[in-house]
Amino acid sequence: MRLNTIKPSDGSKKEVRRVGRGIGSGFGKTAGRGHKGQKSRAGGFHKVGFEGGQMPIQRRLPKRGFRSMSKPYNAKVRTSELNKLDNGVVDLLSLKAANLIPNISLNAKIFLSGEVTKKLTIQGIGITKGALKAVKDAGGKVEEVATTNPKVEKKDY
Repeated sequence: MRLNTIKPSDGSKKEVRRVGRGIGSGFGKTAGRGHKGQKSRAGGFHKVGFEGGQMPIQRRLPKRGFRSMSKPYNAKVRTSELNKLDNGVVDLLSLKAANLIPNISLNAKIFLSGEVTKKLTIQGIGITKGALKAVKDAGGKVEEVATTNPKVEKKDY
């Protein structure tokens, strides 16, 4: 092998497209720009999102952002926080009374974070699988409160 024989492997280097160099090149005359129109002209460009003077979609759509409208009403409770409760019954009212969730909350869910040291009875509150196991291991139980909507399925813990 000599330095003057070294060349790149086949297909690794692509020929540069030379536009406007005659009919035989395949990109002669209009140089691949087609006929007429803004894109065919020299300097013919427009801003990103420009729709020809029509009100662009990013200005037509309302700017509401991405904030969950139901977030203030859904509260989360750690299993370690349940130890702060005085009585053994955990429901929405007892969590509000202990200042574990805001008063505006309409529902709550208990998730596993820390240990449960008390024997608790959980009523009408959502609970994750890990938190359910932790409550049952501590000697507690989970009761499902009957809903007024018959279409809602009852969970069997």
